[in-house]
Parts: sequence; structure tokens; C-alpha cells
Amino acid sequence: MNSALAETKLAEHRITVLLVDDQAIIGETVRRMLNTEPDIDFHYCQDPTLAIKKANQIQPTVILQDLVMPDIDGLTLVRYFRANRRTAAVPLIVLSSKEEARTKAEAFALGANDYMVKLPDPLEIIARIRYHSRGYINLLERNEAMDHLERANRFIRKTFGQYLSDDIVDSILETPDGAILGGDKRQVTIMMTDLRGFTAIGERLPAEEVVDIINIYLETMTEIILKYKGTIDEFIGDAIFVIFGAPIQREDDALRAVACSLEMQLSMAEVNRKCRERSYPEVHQGIGINTGMVVVGNIGSMKRMKYGCVGRNVNLTARIESYTVGGQTYISESTLKACGDILRVDDQLEVMPKGVKEPIVIYEIGGVGGKFNIQLPKKKALELLDLAEPLNIQFTVLAGKHAGSDLHSGSITGIIEQAAAITADLELEKLVNIKITLFDEKSQAVTTDLYAKVTDVASPSSFRVNFTSIPPEAEVFLGKVLNLHTQRKNH
Repeated sequence: MNSALAETKLAEHRITVLLVDDQAIIGETVRRMLNTEPDIDFHYCQDPTLAIKKANQIQPTVILQDLVMPDIDGLTLVRYFRANRRTAAVPLIVLSSKEEARTKAEAFALGANDYMVKLPDPLEIIARIRYHSRGYINLLERNEAMDHLERANRFIRKTFGQYLSDDIVDSILETPDGAILGGDKRQVTIMMTDLRGFTAIGERLPAEEVVDIINIYLETMTEIILKYKGTIDEFIGDAIFVIFGAPIQREDDALRAVACSLEMQLSMAEVNRKCRERSYPEVHQGIGINTGMVVVGNIGSMKRMKYGCVGRNVNLTARIESYTVGGQTYISESTLKACGDILRVDDQLEVMPKGVKEPIVIYEIGGVGGKFNIQLPKKKALELLDLAEPLNIQFTVLAGKHAGSDLHSGSITGIIEQAAAITADLELEKLVNIKITLFDEKSQAVTTDLYAKVTDVASPSSFRVNFTSIPPEAEVFLGKVLNLHTQRKNH
């Protein structure tokens, strides 16, 4: 934090008196009255034309001013003090040789705070000086505290607003215990996103290009998430962890999460347009959404904390997201029920996520009606182009993002853009991820980094995959194969 904000102690103010009177004897008399008070600083100005300048220099906490002076009328000087920005609120005690009701009324009307017939008793003048100064010092301290708080809040918003959503920052600033460790149990809807196959992309591109792709993606998605009032809990590389329902809970948390995910999927066209402009590979997003009870609040230590949530439903959301391929949004049954009957369900799967005792059903969402009315293009069943000469491959089964040690042989028998049909001696389950080594007709490896997810199982030895990451060399090779077989089919 900068030095200005680090100085939390407010400035100390002493009682400072400015006397404006053309008679030197009055100045000396008041000086002697106050000389016995060690906490009061006294300043005297005999020339009323210099009074404003003197006041701006010493910043008095109370001004004593005569009413009858040469060059400037006393009431006119009252106007000047009140018109001057630095003395506009300083308590002003008018001194006069006469007790006149009309003069008093005019002085008060112009902004004077008090009226005394000179020369008053020392005890009385000291008491009035202390009374008016204390009120003014309290005002200064309140204003300085508010200014300090406002500067601190601006600093917090500028600093943490880059990482946290507005809801979290507001919670920290507006709640007295907003930064205290701890949380509460509540129902929220959790969204997790991931760029499919991005790990492989990151391994073959320079670091600065990898970061640039992630920034293009996150910048676009962040704007959409905040539009739907999602709380961005964390960026984890190319992944985003979002909470709907904390710190502020709303009735339509689940529905907003689903609508948000659909707009995010549609916005991938813009993300990839920007990637193409920079000659980067296209990226594709998978999204998982789940609704359930979690513990949400400030987690960590007093030296390092974050706002987030923990619980089995967080882990389940991550598992649901892992089943997606690019362009898909899968939601849990609890989210489906929370949204009602306005969702367009394009598919459903029974899966057995790790850590879950019984199989669960997850739903692929293609649209939402109601006030959001967002629809993804309906998917068309793509007919694979059968290859007269199958492509030889070897593959390993991925556990998480790590390849297993067992190498299996197989063949690509059909292909179309992002999908392929594969035969192998190994029986695979739907939604398993594999890493493929692709060979050309001369048995030379085209790539060892072709990634895919099993999307359908035709028989124990035949399955269909969607490619989740295609390196450039594989894209060129498969494009040539596809063009060649298309030409042969047409002729």
C-alpha cells in the first residue's frame, strides 16, 4: 500500500487563535490572557487587509475579529472570511465595544458564530475559544477520516477490483467484518470453465503467445460473467471458477449461471476471431455447472486470504466440467431443477464421477428461454467420411491430464473436421480422454500430441472421438487426407 494510505494516524490539531484588531493594545491584552494556556497558539493581525492571507497561512481554529476598523468595515471582513474557501467554516467571534441587537443580528446573518463585548473576562474568552475550537477540530477530524477512508476505498477498488468481482469488493468495504476469516453454509450455483486441450497448445507455443491467448479469452469471459452478476472466485490458468449466489444471493442464481454459460459459448466466435488475427490456434471451451450446499466466505490466514467456497459440490462441478468437449455446457440435475422447464436439453448422460457413490445424470444445455432467450445453434449429426486406407495410430489413456504408460494400437477409419471413428483392440468407455500418435502412409509419426475424447462407443472395439487439441502438423495432414478422400468420393 502506498505511503499516504499507510499513515493511518490522523493529523493532530492544536487550538489556534487569530485576532484581527487595528488596536495594538487589544492585541497585547488578548495575548496576555492566552499566554497562560499552553495548548493555545495565539496569532495577531493588526492590518485587516492582510487578515485573509494571515488566516490562510496559520489555519486558525477560531477567529476573533473587531467590528470597527479602518480600511475595511468589520461586517465586510466577516463576508470575506466566509467567502474564502479555507476560512468558510472556521468559527468566528465578533468583538465589539457596544452591545447592539441590530449589529449582532447582522453579524450572525453574515455567518458569525458568536458575539462578545470587548474586552471580556479572561475566563469567558478562553472558555468560548475552547468551545468553538473543539467543535471545529472535531469537524476537521471527521472530514480527514472520511477522506482517508475514501482514499483507502479507492485504493482497494483499484487494486483488488482487478482480481475480484464488484460484489466481493463491496462486501469487504461495506461490511465491518468483511475481511474476517470464516464463512457460512448456503446454496450456490458453481460454474467451472476450461479451454479443451489448451495444455497441449501451451506446450508448443512461446510463453508470451500462451499468455496472450489466455488474456483474450479471460477478458471476453470476465465481461460476460460480471454482466450476469457472477462472482469470479479464481482464474486457474485457462480455467475460470465462478460462484452465483455469494456474497449476494438471488432467486435466479442457477438460471443466470446457465444463461451466462450460453452467452460465453456464443462469444467464443469473437475470441477465435481475435486469435486468428494474431495467427494463434483456435480454442474451444467446456463448461460445467452444479447447484448445491457449500461453505462460502473468507478462507486462509490473516496474512493471506481469499474469498471462496469449499465442499463436495465444488469437486462435483469440476467433475461435470471434465466430461465436456469444446462448445458444450453440462449441468447437474440439481441445476436443471432450479432452472425450471425453460432450458433446452440437447442430450443427457449417466456418469459415475470420482468420489460419487451412485451414478448421476448430467444434461447438455443448448438454450434457455424466458427473459434471457439465448440459443446455441442446434448440432447437426455429422456423417464421417469413411477412409479407404485407414490411418494407423497409437494412443494412451489419460488419467486427468496425465497420459498412462500403456501404449495401444488402433486405426482411424472415418473422419470429418473435429471428429473421427477409431477401431482398436481396447474397449474404452464414453467420455474417456486419449492422447494419440498419428502416423502417415509411410509409418512416419505426424504428431505425438493429438488429443481426443471418446463421445460414443459403437462396439467393444469401435468408438467415436472428438478432437480436443489438434497441433498444426496434424491439422495440415488430416486436412489433406480429408480433401483427398472427398475428391475420390465425388468422382
